[in-house]
Amino acid sequence: MRRVIADVAIWGAAGDRVGIADGRIAWLGTAPAGWEAVPVTRYGGRLLTPALVDCHTHLVYAGDRAREWEMRLEGASYAAIAKAGGGILSTMQAVRAAAEDALLAESLPRLDALLAEGVGTVEIKSGYGLSIADEIKMLRVARRLGAMRPVRVVTSWLAAHAVPPEYRGRADAYIDEVAIPGLAEAHAQGLVDAVDGFCEGIAFSPAQIARVFEAAQALGLPLKLHADQLSDLGGGALAARFGALSADHVEYLSAAGITAMAEAGTVAVLLPGAFYMLRETQAPPVAGLRAAAVPMAVATDANPGSSPLLSPLLAMNMACTLFGLTPQEAMAGVTQHAAQALGVETGRLVPGAPADLAIWEAASPAHLANAMGHRPLHLRIHGGADV
Repeated sequence: MRRVIADVAIWGAAGDRVGIADGRIAWLGTAPAGWEAVPVTRYGGRLLTPALVDCHTHLVYAGDRAREWEMRLEGASYAAIAKAGGGILSTMQAVRAAAEDALLAESLPRLDALLAEGVGTVEIKSGYGLSIADEIKMLRVARRLGAMRPVRVVTSWLAAHAVPPEYRGRADAYIDEVAIPGLAEAHAQGLVDAVDGFCEGIAFSPAQIARVFEAAQALGLPLKLHADQLSDLGGGALAARFGALSADHVEYLSAAGITAMAEAGTVAVLLPGAFYMLRETQAPPVAGLRAAAVPMAVATDANPGSSPLLSPLLAMNMACTLFGLTPQEAMAGVTQHAAQALGVETGRLVPGAPADLAIWEAASPAHLANAMGHRPLHLRIHGGADV
């Protein structure tokens, strides 16, 4: 099937037309010979971009943690709440108690909220079950979500997210008995696209994460890492040493970590929702990342505790306002660089790329990032078809 989209302002490209064939972009700008009789749809000069890519979410979960937010407002720290059994462990209890269908029913509206803001690809992590069966349950739900809506879902195994109560004081045993064998089982079931971990004082050490990463590499799986969010444990450098697709959060990323990531081609995923919600004061080293030409992605980090954010457009705004990105950098952050952080071919306006597109009631990325609380999506196109 072939079609032509015309009278659009193409972000980052010349011309006002895009040709689509068999679900992919065939050309931009000037139609080649043989396209004279192809149907043309005109969009009145609206902005056309790739469909957005939300490259870091914890979208599948049960329950809520609004009370913990109140506790932080009252002075409790994120780390203190976690050590007292709140945080991730609180959500773990809700996920373990939820049947798969109930977990799906809770998660689907969150996915729909992202789609309403132009998302065409979304990463969904496990990490709230913290047992083999419950981690696999989460990934089954993620796969089911991808089958229920016109969206590309990329799954990440995040069993190395927190140490559950039954393994308290035995993090190494948890890695040996749950994180690594569970990964093998989930991979055998076709549920895993990538492997992630949380390298932090309240979670897992670099040595423990390295063991998970070695197991992932043995299975041929790409890597991601929650790195240097609350302290500098060398997470960015660790991610780079293993050739990870991305290091995420990176508020405490060191100069050595920046250099390592630049050399490895590891993307820095900025998560301003968590920075805002936790009222952090140390922002990611954007100037250093920019100077080293490290690609910067932007994502919602949608989760029940530290970033209950379901708006990639607001994430763009926060990345500009809180971290100093330009609107053009933020736009690249939720498209091409986010796609790079997932190792997928979406997020680009080039011939041969999937025709996952968004058409906006806006003139530029600045208009998208500036209008807080506004949803200017006119139309999303998925695989060449209007959705």
